[in-house]
Amino acid sequence: MKNIIFTVGLLCSLPLFAQQQETSPEHDNEGNPQNELKEVVIHGNRIRIPFSQAARDIQVVTQEQIKMLPAKSINEVLSYISGVDVRQRGPFGTQTDISIDGGTSEQTIVLINGVKMIDAQTAHNMMNIPIPLSAIDHIEVLRGAAARVFGINALTGAINIVTKKERHSSITAIAQAGSSFKQKEEGDGSGIYAGGRAEVTANFGNENQSHLLSLAQTNYNGQRYNSASKNTRIFYNGEIDLDPNNKLQAMAGYADSRFGANGFYAAPGDSNSEELVTSSIFSLSSRHQWGDFMISPRISNRYGEDDYRYFKDDLSRGRSIHYTNALMLELNSSLQTNIGTFGFGWESRLETINSSNIGEHKRDNHGFYTELRSQLGEKLTGSAGVYANYNTVFGWQVYPGIDLAYEINGRWTLSTSIGSGQRIPSFTDLYLDQRPGNIGNELLQPEDAWNYEGNISYQKNALNLQVGYFYREITDFIDWVRENASEPYSPINFGDNTTQGIYARIQQNVYLKNNQSLGYRLSYNHLDPTIKSSDVIQSKYVLESLKHQFIAGISYQIDKLSLQVENRWLQRELADAYNITDLQVNYNWQNFLVFTEVTNIFDAEYTEAGAVPMPTRWFSLGLRYEWDKF
Repeated sequence: MKNIIFTVGLLCSLPLFAQQQETSPEHDNEGNPQNELKEVVIHGNRIRIPFSQAARDIQVVTQEQIKMLPAKSINEVLSYISGVDVRQRGPFGTQTDISIDGGTSEQTIVLINGVKMIDAQTAHNMMNIPIPLSAIDHIEVLRGAAARVFGINALTGAINIVTKKERHSSITAIAQAGSSFKQKEEGDGSGIYAGGRAEVTANFGNENQSHLLSLAQTNYNGQRYNSASKNTRIFYNGEIDLDPNNKLQAMAGYADSRFGANGFYAAPGDSNSEELVTSSIFSLSSRHQWGDFMISPRISNRYGEDDYRYFKDDLSRGRSIHYTNALMLELNSSLQTNIGTFGFGWESRLETINSSNIGEHKRDNHGFYTELRSQLGEKLTGSAGVYANYNTVFGWQVYPGIDLAYEINGRWTLSTSIGSGQRIPSFTDLYLDQRPGNIGNELLQPEDAWNYEGNISYQKNALNLQVGYFYREITDFIDWVRENASEPYSPINFGDNTTQGIYARIQQNVYLKNNQSLGYRLSYNHLDPTIKSSDVIQSKYVLESLKHQFIAGISYQIDKLSLQVENRWLQRELADAYNITDLQVNYNWQNFLVFTEVTNIFDAEYTEAGAVPMPTRWFSLGLRYEWDKF
């Protein structure tokens, strides 16, 4: 590790979005809203802590905030979060690469209720998950290398999707349809490009148990030639209190996606390509408390199938089929003592693949961790720990980390974090053989990273402000490169990749007279990456790295009518900037929410990944029904 000396500021302990409320909150003597933010317990940490006590940069988006956003999928929700780079090949929730703070999609992990969705074949399929928006309680976004918290592949950050666990019965149903009202291209059928989604989430619960079941379907005939998609999602999550000290939890889900892959990987020759991706997850865990000691074992499994058809009308050639499986075994525990809370545990991940152009391979990964969270005086809190990892292919590695937060006064807080992490090469990186196309490299070594971050935050009632700086160094950085356009891409350990960045976020909600409220939020990220490269080598990473990100949102509510406007301005390395503006208008009537969306209002033309132009202006109308029995 190279020594990096810098001045540190604080870690954010406030959410990115202000909590939306349908009624005006109580106010203090100065007219400021009280109890505006619901206290959220961070589930991504092995030691679960209240959000307000987090000692690193964690952003949280709640269900109430999600339903007010002009978003039809989790991918679109994430695009409004500072530092998160969403690169869609297929819109409407079909296929998306997610990265954080200038990293690659392989360097960020996604979790559902703490269960990792790592896809050992490729991160392109990591977001093929069975969660509809109505099943989400909140989303946690943690930035920076975090092997100590999440294990392998949390090189630049992690996204944990936490589903509802309500102890009462409820039903949420959503129906939405929309169109660009543009005629379909020649050879792509007749009519206009259009589509919609429908989802139902039901929860049965009482004081001793909760059972959530969600069903969702999206169908779109595309937004350009050969871009139609059909997605099915089924999800269950249950929790039973056997007694006050013992809980049983179960989770299962299935996601099936079929979509035109025009321009995804090999444009322009893949104009008639198609891809079918299915994945299933299962998890069974329990939680047991004996006084100050807690232990929680868990077994989980993620299975995936990926069927890529270069010629969808001729399956005898240009077809790639992949079957992957990851069996995960975990044992997490914590102990509260006079000096703080200790966390310690073990996890194993057993991965296999059977593929037409990758072959049959397997590898095992075993990790062990320990950490301590403690109050170091009245104003200083911190956590420190280490994660030791053994991989049957790459051997042993050790990854420490530490987080500190200092409360200057009731409004200002300083925080700093130092973290390390590792990213294991995917099976595609190592063994892919698409001759004369892309070729893997069996000699690759894992990526290693150190991340240093500091920030300062200010909170006064409804005003939140955060400013921060980070420096990240990745050694043995993996990138797909080639010397000229006539040769295939192949991955190599490119050398050192360093990224430094600054970010600033501000948000405020103001409650006006006559049941009115006005809120705004602004965020800006600037990234400055440096990578060792040769002028004769073409790098995929350099072309895709995010340089500037500015997000602005404004909301207004009067009685039952509300309006939300979101604007995103982004610029990538070696690419022109683009600006996207979205709008959602909502009207509440009893148990119904009628909403209309206009996305990409100004009809901007832009591409996020591959050679896939994103949808131009899109109009939609939706209805949401909510019933709660408390």
